[in-house]
Amino acid sequence: MNTKRTLLKTVAAAAFASIAMGSALAADITGAGATFPFPIYAKWAEAYKKETGTGLNYQSIGSSGGIKQIRAKTVTFGATDAPVPGADLDKDGMVQFPAIIGGTVPVINLDGFKPGELRVTGPVLADMFLGNITKWNDAKLAALNPGKALPDQNITIVHRADGSGTTWIFTNYLDKVSPSWHQKIGTGKTVAWPGGVGAKGNPGVAAYVQRVDYSIGYVEYAYAVQNDLLWVTLQNRAGKYVSPSVESFQAAAKHADWANAAAFYLVLTDQPGDDTWPIVGASFVLIQKEQTSAETARTMLSFFDWCYRFGGDMARERDYVPLPMNVVDLVEAAWKSDVRAAGKPVWK
Repeated sequence: MNTKRTLLKTVAAAAFASIAMGSALAADITGAGATFPFPIYAKWAEAYKKETGTGLNYQSIGSSGGIKQIRAKTVTFGATDAPVPGADLDKDGMVQFPAIIGGTVPVINLDGFKPGELRVTGPVLADMFLGNITKWNDAKLAALNPGKALPDQNITIVHRADGSGTTWIFTNYLDKVSPSWHQKIGTGKTVAWPGGVGAKGNPGVAAYVQRVDYSIGYVEYAYAVQNDLLWVTLQNRAGKYVSPSVESFQAAAKHADWANAAAFYLVLTDQPGDDTWPIVGASFVLIQKEQTSAETARTMLSFFDWCYRFGGDMARERDYVPLPMNVVDLVEAAWKSDVRAAGKPVWK
């Protein structure tokens, strides 16, 4: 896997994504934040531009960067994969709503293996990222993979170097399944990693894992597929070993109780079900309750309305799970009640 060809493929894929988003720069909608949803935002923006003439300029800078920019009111919307608690939303005068659902997957560079061929449990995965398991042929990994030729090589950990909602989802899962992780690290967009190397964004982690033999990292599933990365089969809460897929993400998403989630704050990691992928999360949009321009706000909300209603097939093609229409109705009801300009509702 450690070849110039695969590295160039990663660079080319990233360049294509930038071009696709760049074609939408007629730019009366501006956004910034999570890299997790960037592949589908780019496709939606391209299609919406062709259909309506309205462009989107989205800066894929990480969830922490997106939150900073929407707080500073330098963009129309921010994007984060770590939901913001209601009290913090109220303090900043913001509204939050889910845009898309996807899966975070551990990815590896391990010769002799195919995607999904290496079995891992949550506690073992946590021990790898804690530095408690340092060799690929460790007895715990060997016990989960009988008959597999695991190399006597050091494990290189690759993690995000920036403030990341993908990191928040990943560490939230590890925090639930590993007491050691809970005690030492916890959940966060940035955490005190015990070791390893950092990379910026999902594209950076994907590129690093591609070029470094015997490495393991974590990315949103679309980046694993686009870059031909190997993913692990992960034991879920029901004790079943499951591979990442739209179907296994949907199995987790069906347990989402959005109607009773205050401020749409909902975490989808470690959900029940035999077919459930255990590291699933939503990507959220943050906007100001009080908009300076009703026209700009309606333009932005119309884009997301179109994505909800006409972007589902594009989302599934890129291995995301679109929101069910009953959830869309909840979201748009919140737009009507909470988003205003000059004291008047923006969305009708």
